[in-house]
Amino acid sequence: MNYVDVGGVRSSKVVIGGMRYAGKPLRQIEEIIIEALKAGANTFDHADIYGKGDSETVFGLAMKDLEIPRESLVLQTKCGICDGYYDLSREHILASVENSAKRMNTDYLDILLLHRPDSLMEPDEIYEAFDVLQSEGKVRAFGVSNFSPAQIEMMRSAGIRVSANQVQLSLMHSPIIDEGLSFNMENAEGLGRTQGLLEYCRKNKIVLQAWSPLAYGFIEGVFVGNESFPALNAELFRLAEKYSVTPAAIAIAWILRHPAGMQAVVGSTSPERIGELCKATDVTLTREEWYALYRAAGKRLP
Repeated sequence: MNYVDVGGVRSSKVVIGGMRYAGKPLRQIEEIIIEALKAGANTFDHADIYGKGDSETVFGLAMKDLEIPRESLVLQTKCGICDGYYDLSREHILASVENSAKRMNTDYLDILLLHRPDSLMEPDEIYEAFDVLQSEGKVRAFGVSNFSPAQIEMMRSAGIRVSANQVQLSLMHSPIIDEGLSFNMENAEGLGRTQGLLEYCRKNKIVLQAWSPLAYGFIEGVFVGNESFPALNAELFRLAEKYSVTPAAIAIAWILRHPAGMQAVVGSTSPERIGELCKATDVTLTREEWYALYRAAGKRLP
């Protein structure tokens, strides 16, 4: 397993997502944690809205039951999405951290992300909340999710250190990469939807975390093994055979190969699959292989 620095926190390149833990047997969640740690994945991603908090609760019970030393885990959660609106007010952030920590049976969180931009957010107010949380030892590092460069700049202008930005990215959803490759071209890819987010984050040492790294569309489904994408799957299977890993691990390796030093958030509830996906860090795709996958996904090079 490889690791990256997120605001002073040593975090695994493959992050284990807990979005679908709610309603799953406690033993199943324990096996996921055991398999992840065995593979070197120390970071677990949550959000207060996953299962209306139940995903964090079952994870906290599993962590307590396994008696895992707290310092061996990196716990990351997100806040700000409410029922029909977003709330990044000082009060909501503080209350969310308190509740998430309680559900996960921990005194502190390693990383807190603001889940979605709130049009009514006040950067100075967010800074105050972060300052309280850090000074009280309740959160070690801060970041955002689905934020644009301009929105991050607004945070930074208020003195907030943004260490990570979690965005949707996969072989079948790669606008942050398409945009740069198609600069000044008269095609849809070069329209600049992400405002140069990839280069902005690289320049400012902000770690990009890829969510839904195996999905196409807006969480429409998984492309690996999907007959709707024959060219891509043929290339994934060819490289999987070469590197002795699964096709899904190759899809994750494609993200990790980028020099931006990204992380990939994988959300499987299968302990065995978690172990297989973590093997992506054992693969370093060649430049030719990386571009071959990109083209197989239907992308055009100028």
